Amino acid sequence: MFPCIHTLHATSAHERGQIYGQAAKEQIQHSVVTYARLFAACGIDWANACDRAMRFEGVIAQVDADLMAELNGVAHGSGQRLGSLMALNCRTEILPATFFSDEPQLAHAAMAANRAAGLPDWLADAPWDLALKDGECTAMGVTAAASRTGQAWLAQNWDWMGRQRQALVVLHTQGPSGQSITTLTEAGMLAKIGINQSGFALGLNILRSKRDGSRLGVPVHVLLRHLLDCRSVAHARERLQALQTDLGLGFGAASNVPCADAQGQTACFEVSPAGWAEVTPTRGVVVHTNHFVCESLLAEQATIGPVLSSHQRLETASQHALKTPIGQAELERFLRDESDGFLSICRSPDPSVPPESRVESVAGIVMHTQPPAMWLACDVPSRVAFEPVPLAASANPIKERQDQAIVA
Repeated sequence: MFPCIHTLHATSAHERGQIYGQAAKEQIQHSVVTYARLFAACGIDWANACDRAMRFEGVIAQVDADLMAELNGVAHGSGQRLGSLMALNCRTEILPATFFSDEPQLAHAAMAANRAAGLPDWLADAPWDLALKDGECTAMGVTAAASRTGQAWLAQNWDWMGRQRQALVVLHTQGPSGQSITTLTEAGMLAKIGINQSGFALGLNILRSKRDGSRLGVPVHVLLRHLLDCRSVAHARERLQALQTDLGLGFGAASNVPCADAQGQTACFEVSPAGWAEVTPTRGVVVHTNHFVCESLLAEQATIGPVLSSHQRLETASQHALKTPIGQAELERFLRDESDGFLSICRSPDPSVPPESRVESVAGIVMHTQPPAMWLACDVPSRVAFEPVPLAASANPIKERQDQAIVA
């Protein structure tokens, strides 16, 4: 199992972050080195990435001031600068819209700047122009009506650089209402894939919009942490609308957020700098990969290279979605599907690619909403069992904090 970090006993957001930073100090440094090289492959050195990320400080504070206090605490506990933590949490906004295309990037100057700053190049033995050209995820949400158990499910593989498996942690924390949250995330990030005590679960599929990075808006990983305080899919819908319309913040980059709740509902929310839209279930099941499917956002799609295989995986996932009723066994089988070779839903590392830059299914996640439950496959899912994750117990009575967070 990935390292589990408990912060629910903290008495403040800063202390919560400090506990997280101290416990994950080595993993956070690993994340910094990983993303410094990833940004450099796009022509952005680490100092520049940190500067770009710090521009989002005011936006994050508007969403929830405690999140900035927590990030300061993580920086203090880990010995990193705040800018480094901001760069990790704004990684989707910093990556250019061309990240998923096959266009080469001018990386040499950025890599030289990183070396001068003392950041090691973990891809030194691999040709830079063959590295890190794709990242994938495949997700499925199952409503109560299509479920074998009568409750909603959410499952996904998180496909990324295999190196980042060493940086994954299970973080037990809390939202502004006081309810507990359990999230599998990259060390240093506020959240990624998770579930809360209300039985609301969410995941993440990265998308690329032509307008990514063109405006300040809520960073994707901040959005995930904010939504993990929701009580239901309907509540998440209200919060997205509040961020877009009431506060006028919008979103800084594109992603898809698949969700499921204890009321038996599921949906996918596509967000982008141009707005957001919802993918509803078909016959009780919704699936998503790494391209826009909502008609209102199709024109936002940035160019993606054929190695991403997003459309191909969506077709394969749709075949699994037809096999209702769906329960844990069916979802694990879905996440282990290797029918499309190295571009499958379950992605093994391609031996033809330099080892340092291989993309693979870093972990598989299955979540049941009522009662809340999570299972993790801590390697390529076809290689390992899905293990149960003890969820965080509530630390405080749920309380409203309308002055510091959006409570829809």
